[in-house]
Amino acid sequence: MIQPRADLVAHARDTIARGSKSFAAASKLFDPVTRERAWLLYAWCRACDDLADGQDMGHGMQRLDDAPARLLLIRERTAQALSGQPTGDPAFDALGVVAAEVGLPHRLVYDVIDGFQLDADGWQPVSEADLYQYCYHVAGAVGGLMAVVMGVPAGDKDTLDRACDLGLAFQLANIARDVREDADAGRCYLPRDWLTEQRIDPADPMATPDRVAILARRMATRAALHEESARVGAARLPWRSAWAVLAAADIYGGIARKVAAAGPAAWDRRQTTSKAEKIAAIARAFIAARWRSARDKPRNPALWTRNIPPVRAE
Repeated sequence: MIQPRADLVAHARDTIARGSKSFAAASKLFDPVTRERAWLLYAWCRACDDLADGQDMGHGMQRLDDAPARLLLIRERTAQALSGQPTGDPAFDALGVVAAEVGLPHRLVYDVIDGFQLDADGWQPVSEADLYQYCYHVAGAVGGLMAVVMGVPAGDKDTLDRACDLGLAFQLANIARDVREDADAGRCYLPRDWLTEQRIDPADPMATPDRVAILARRMATRAALHEESARVGAARLPWRSAWAVLAAADIYGGIARKVAAAGPAAWDRRQTTSKAEKIAAIARAFIAARWRSARDKPRNPALWTRNIPPVRAE
């Protein structure tokens, strides 16, 4: 039996409070209905991430011997949830509730799981295009799901592409920040072409932090371009949703900028945004959302774009 919705929301609220202070802060800016739905979606994302990586609320990534079994469990529970069946796990039941309420496109849900599958298969990017494809699966598709939660029609490809852009920007920032942590877990998300260019050992990238810093700055620059595109899409949202999205963009963009500015010292400690910096980002986002320009502009064709047709709600 699926728990009452209020209990699932309470569990999801606690999950986001523990799992991401940045997203938790930004989520408070949504209207109450959208806020709860965003929490429900986050709870599923967090549960999948933790299960796939052997983490606890995003911390303590481990080398796993049973990754295929974990991915199978994620797929089975997700399928149950999307069919409206109880799963015995509040995070997966939360997905079922929000999917039914807003018509989440199931393909986007499975695109996210395919990102975890890449990790389970020990996949590593060779080219920059590979890097973007990975970022799409683990974060860009989540951006698309969040856009639908915020009321964007599932067939509005351009706005969903811009939501995807924000996810790409977030993930590029994550990869730049977490090079050392990923290396400790036997992973490297820096494209092999980039590593070869900078003469970086993929098995031990942090042996040459000065060279890794060059690539971190490159990722921060790419992230900023996608963030700029996402801001155009945010202007199409209801103002409170735009406020939350712009705040999250500023907060996470700040992490990428800090990594780039710190150079080789970026990995001496985990780069984060302080409480004061989050408050300042929220204030800037309020102004940007409340008095946003009505002008729109075409998405930059030079940006990486998911090569899939528009989605339809299930």
